[in-house]
Amino acid sequence: MHRRVIGGAKAWAKRHWPRLRLRTILFATLFLVAALPGFGAVFLRVYENTLVRQTEAELAAQGAALAAATAAQWPGAGGAPLSPARIVPPGEGVDLSLTPILSERPPPVPAGAVAPDAMTAAAQLAPILRATQMTTLAGILLLDSDGRIAAGTRARGSYARLPEVAAALHGRPMTVLRRNGAYRAVYRFEWLSRAAAIRVHHARPIVVNGRVVGVLLLSRSARALFRGLYEDRGKILIGIAAILSALVLLSGIISRGVTRPIEQLGLATRAVASGRGTVPEVPSTAAIEIQGLYADFAAMTAAIDHRSRYLRDFAYAVSHEFKTPLAGIRGAIELLQDHPDMAAADRHRFLANADADADRLALLVTRLLELARADMAAPADDATDAGAIVARVADAWRGEAFALHVVWATPPPPVALPAATIETALATLFDNARQAGARSVEVTGTVSAQHVALRVADDGPGIVGGDAARLFEPFFTTRRAAGGTGLGLAIARSLLEAGGGTIALAGPGATFVLTLPRSPA
Repeated sequence: MHRRVIGGAKAWAKRHWPRLRLRTILFATLFLVAALPGFGAVFLRVYENTLVRQTEAELAAQGAALAAATAAQWPGAGGAPLSPARIVPPGEGVDLSLTPILSERPPPVPAGAVAPDAMTAAAQLAPILRATQMTTLAGILLLDSDGRIAAGTRARGSYARLPEVAAALHGRPMTVLRRNGAYRAVYRFEWLSRAAAIRVHHARPIVVNGRVVGVLLLSRSARALFRGLYEDRGKILIGIAAILSALVLLSGIISRGVTRPIEQLGLATRAVASGRGTVPEVPSTAAIEIQGLYADFAAMTAAIDHRSRYLRDFAYAVSHEFKTPLAGIRGAIELLQDHPDMAAADRHRFLANADADADRLALLVTRLLELARADMAAPADDATDAGAIVARVADAWRGEAFALHVVWATPPPPVALPAATIETALATLFDNARQAGARSVEVTGTVSAQHVALRVADDGPGIVGGDAARLFEPFFTTRRAAGGTGLGLAIARSLLEAGGGTIALAGPGATFVLTLPRSPA
């Protein structure tokens, strides 16, 4: 069951996988890896600030409870309703990045005697303050209405000048951060914590009958960073697991988008090189550049396969074309050797046949060299005057029994083909037309935005339907007995295609269309 679910999830992911560029995948990976230390530092800072704010909240809660209990037992309270101090809204608390860190709390300033009501309340609340202090490990001082120490320490004096105490004497609770002079590093890496040497001080007013009669001054060090990390190890492990999951996800993306497609393409390349491979399907999860590489590989494989078939068929056709004249020459030689007393007329006839076969072999070799040069021709940056070339070739082939007419719809622009290529293609078509019995050929030139088209039509008997499909095959000819090699049109097509042009049979009869690319110049 779970395999089916996983398979369905993979299939869905492949269908909806976005097309990503390789640079995008690498940038995302490197960015995340580079940002991990920053994320860790931010996490530590935020977590440490949370610990400080948590300490402030605990002190505020303790102060509020103790202030309410003290106000209820304060001499002269008389069961009056309690007046709680102003509640501090969220966001107004301390912040390690924004709240200034004050110096260590100074010793109290000498002052007079503590107010009698504060002394009475201190005597009643001493057991409560002591028990709370032992439980919460917080420092708790009870001050009178003038800021003089009434309980919580043996020291005597006034803290009225402290800003947090002054605010509380005016009815406003206040929290400040002060340095902890008694701090001593315990852990090796405790210097990384900004809050390790800081103590949180919270002053809470005691309000009785609408009047501030005293102040509770609480202080405590924030929970140590590394101790907090240990205590919150479960949450931190979840965060680490999330980061590792993100890294695993990125590794999977790189594997799916880059590594695995390249490995598959490498295997396919070696298989194709050995002659047994096929073109692999383009992975939908691969990067755009890798998908383009697959498409280029498929095009290259198709071209190699086409070329291989072409060479195989070409080799077969060459062997067939050479076998016939070679067999004739060998037969003539054997007859002359076997019959030394052969009549002079017969000897002359056999020698003439052998000479004709040798001439055909020489012509085949010449035409094969021309075809090889045409197949290996490179594109040229020519700017040839097509009108002048067509006119020159037409003048060369025009005769009393062979009329040639050239018509241009508009003056032709320069074309990006060598003059020899155009001359060879037109000469081949004119020669084929004349050999087929045509008496007139018309060349019509038209101009488009990208090409110059030449339509060559003759009044000959035309081409048989079955021969039209094989017209451009090497060695295909209907005039073999007259010495035709069947290479003329193949050479013309190779020359034109090497320069970006085309030649094709169009329409009924023997009508051909040559497409010549316009020169950018």
